[in-house]
Amino acid sequence: MATEQRIRDLLDSVPTGIFVNGAFRDSSSGATFPVHDPATEEVLIEVADATAEDGAAALDAAVAAGPAWAAAPARERAEILRAAYAGLVARTDDFALLMTLEMGKALPESANEVRYGAEFFRWFSEEAVRIAGRYTPAPAGTGRILVSKAPVGPCLAITPWNFPLAMGTRKLGPALAAGATMLVKPAGLTPLTMLLLAEVLKDAGVPDGVVSVLPTSKSSALTGPLLRDPRLRKLTFTGSTEVGRTLIEQSAPGVLRTSMELGGNAPFVVFDDADVDHAVAQAVLAKLRNGGEACTAANRFHVHESVIGEFTDKLVEAMGAYVLGPGVQDGVTIGPLISADQQNIVSELVQDAVAKGATLRLGGVAPEGPGHFFPPTVLADVPADARILSEEVFGPVAPIVPFSDEDEAVTAANATEYGLVSYVFTRDLDRALRLSDRLDSGMVGVNRGVISDPAGPFGGVKASGFGREGGSEGIEEYLETRYIALQ
Repeated sequence: MATEQRIRDLLDSVPTGIFVNGAFRDSSSGATFPVHDPATEEVLIEVADATAEDGAAALDAAVAAGPAWAAAPARERAEILRAAYAGLVARTDDFALLMTLEMGKALPESANEVRYGAEFFRWFSEEAVRIAGRYTPAPAGTGRILVSKAPVGPCLAITPWNFPLAMGTRKLGPALAAGATMLVKPAGLTPLTMLLLAEVLKDAGVPDGVVSVLPTSKSSALTGPLLRDPRLRKLTFTGSTEVGRTLIEQSAPGVLRTSMELGGNAPFVVFDDADVDHAVAQAVLAKLRNGGEACTAANRFHVHESVIGEFTDKLVEAMGAYVLGPGVQDGVTIGPLISADQQNIVSELVQDAVAKGATLRLGGVAPEGPGHFFPPTVLADVPADARILSEEVFGPVAPIVPFSDEDEAVTAANATEYGLVSYVFTRDLDRALRLSDRLDSGMVGVNRGVISDPAGPFGGVKASGFGREGGSEGIEEYLETRYIALQ
């Protein structure tokens, strides 16, 4: 367990100003806003509240720094990213504790996020030197075709509260590798991790102005003017589909390049030939990673009628073994939800399902405060009209429904506006590949409950967004293609 002194020392050392042009400073208004611990509901610290004027100053700095950063040798950018990777890993304990304090997840899970998030810097340090074009004769014999890549220009990244580090490094890594500059607006609930990351980037050698971090309690007041500024050329957002739709509309007048990683409603499909024990073990990972507060979290469990009883019993046992409590305490494996609002939403979805006939097999009732806790919960016999089957629960709740054949499973899995990830469990390789083609999602996990990998292209279809983060595809989001016709 982290000691009170360790926590105080860390909070005393964390930057609390906005980060613009290579320096931390107060907001132009002098205002601050509080960051709360979701496990205790107490104020951890106050941070500077960035204004539209601060956003303009950050964009000024990004525009000024852009040409030199774009012209920097790819190897130089790669080495800076590699240094950022090393600096981040060296401070794993600090970042893990800070994330647990402001977001709530258990310390071991926070440490896993640091390792995962750092990998985006290492991966894209390797991709920076592989940006390539092509040179070819025109088929008609009229000349030569030269294709080159150029950085997209100043970018605005809006990152979510559920993965305060990794959702930032997943955007910063490819942008910096490509030679683009970036303004980061972290979630108001969890700004501390990104502010500390700015310190690591500066120490790694990122030039002044290339990265700015703008925490704020008034997101639209900050981002609105930036999206209207013609110098901004790219918007990348991770968050809810509702907010994503609004941002897409706001980015349209400037015809901004956009990439959107939005909501999910992931089906977890278990066939009659699946290894049930393995499926249960992976289901726990897919459901309870980050306390269920993940867009990739399994949201609907579609289980073949011949194994649903065994699967349900074993899932209840496995999820019931999780220990609920403050993430800083030893032995805790699931922390609080991020806020009272989120706790209420999860409670409402569970109550709606039970009222409509679902059977509560585990959990289901939020404990008394303080803290925004909700226990691991399993719902059986969930009716088709339960809201939890159509809405993203974003909490540790597993609703289970039966199916009888493959067509029924596919129809049920695809019955959502979202299309981020699907999970399929079967021993039949032909079926797995067939399902991968039939399921409406940008990613499919076959006999795996965790699919995120810096080397893989992360992203969805339908209302889950567009664009890809990670993999060799991820850097393309920050590059423009230039065609040069040679005589």
